[in-house]
Amino acid sequence: MRRTLADSTFLRVYVLLALALLLTFGLALLGLAMVDQVRREHYREQLVEPPMRVLTAWVDSLPEPGREAWLASRAEQLDMTLRLVSVDDLSLNYFSRSRLERGRVLVMPRGEHGWRLQRLLPGGEQLLEVDVASLSEQQLRGLTELLAEWLAQVSGDDRQAQLDRVAGDGIPLQLSDSPPEGLDTRQLARLAEGEVVIRLLPGRWSMAMYRLLPGSNPQTRWLAIGPVKAFEPMPVSLQLLLLVLLLGVLAAIIYLIVRGVEARMARLELAATRIASGRLDTRVKVESGDFLGRLGMAFNGMATQVQSLLRAQQDMIRAVSHELRTPVARIRFAVQMVEDMTDDPAICRQLEGVDGDITELDDLIDEILTYARLGSETANSAELETSLVDCRAMAERVIEALQPLHREIRIELDEGPEVEVQAEPRYLQRALQNLVANASRHARTRVMIRLRSEPRLVRLDVEDDGPGVPAAARSEVFKPFARLDDSRTRRSGGYGLGLSIVQKVMAWHGGSVMVDASASLGGARFTLLLPRRNTTPA
Repeated sequence: MRRTLADSTFLRVYVLLALALLLTFGLALLGLAMVDQVRREHYREQLVEPPMRVLTAWVDSLPEPGREAWLASRAEQLDMTLRLVSVDDLSLNYFSRSRLERGRVLVMPRGEHGWRLQRLLPGGEQLLEVDVASLSEQQLRGLTELLAEWLAQVSGDDRQAQLDRVAGDGIPLQLSDSPPEGLDTRQLARLAEGEVVIRLLPGRWSMAMYRLLPGSNPQTRWLAIGPVKAFEPMPVSLQLLLLVLLLGVLAAIIYLIVRGVEARMARLELAATRIASGRLDTRVKVESGDFLGRLGMAFNGMATQVQSLLRAQQDMIRAVSHELRTPVARIRFAVQMVEDMTDDPAICRQLEGVDGDITELDDLIDEILTYARLGSETANSAELETSLVDCRAMAERVIEALQPLHREIRIELDEGPEVEVQAEPRYLQRALQNLVANASRHARTRVMIRLRSEPRLVRLDVEDDGPGVPAAARSEVFKPFARLDDSRTRRSGGYGLGLSIVQKVMAWHGGSVMVDASASLGGARFTLLLPRRNTTPA
């Protein structure tokens, strides 16, 4: 199959992560821009709210015939365009109309440096619309004069209440009984002459306007506007908070991407582990047509092919083994007939040799059938029944069966307590018998069986005083038809299937078999490890 860059899972993951980074970066820029825009709009609303309240309140107090003339004179004074517009003549959306009805000021950009200000008059049918090209010193002086004139219309005692009507949250407005601090003599003289004094505060990036109001009440003579602070960039704490939130979003996106790939790979790993343990009917659920989906389909096809090949192999082994029994039986019958028909000692010796070969062939067929049967039963272990097995009694039966066949070897059972385990009695005894028979063929004089009961498992050791198993060959002895010396002589005996059958039996029981050196006898030590299961009767 041709492989392209698009088929690489890791490349796809990296591309997705890169897209996630780009997306997060774009969201960060968009979020910062939106927050900055909202802060700028809020700053502008706070800046223009007091003068717009003064203008709308003053216009509302005038008779309708004189409003246009008053607006024209004030427009020249403030260097702004002021006009009254009917609400019905404007196409306002729901949010803009709601803000106007709540008494808020709408600030809309007009050109590159100008703004259009709109505020609803108390009647609700008209709104005051102001076009400002830029904020200049003339406009600041004019707005201060406008506020001073508006406050001068009332007596000194009512000026504070008048000022509270137009005061907002953005620009401080206050009346005091003493001149402002920090002004030099020249500025105080200008204040006394009725001029507006604008004071810059460089350290705070702000300015303040002062005006002396007419009247005899000293408590409300001095008007102070400000300080009017310049627009400040986003605070560092807010930037850090946004960065943490964006990093959290990025971490969540990366986690979801990697977690999805990891979960699908974990399912493949689990399926491979189950197949390796003998459950060949395991399949992977294919959820998509991408690379991992195609990998799952290929994995399922491989598992199906392996299962089919193993089933065909086992069927062939069973069929061949069964078919061999018939000619072997006919040969044995013919040998017996020839033996009955002659008394020649030489012929009888030859016939005994043939009979021994037939017996070995029968044993080999039995081993092959057992190995094939265990291969099929391991995949369907739930169909087999287990029971509580007395390991000491089982070992004694094995010794009783094998001791007459190996009279030159002393097969012993180590003393110890009774050991019980939940297992399939016939197969467990077959595994132990194979180990003892293997040890008896290679031992010089002695074979020892030891039983140990541990909290979580039962251990059965079979040791001999033979040459042992080399460390480099210990993983090979459990393969079918494996021989350390590659021989098929009768002196070593066996067919190379006994240890493979032991491994199959232990895998079916969920245990294991291993081989190492015997510390006490000096030869090989084969160990069966069986996990403990619930032995409480139902």
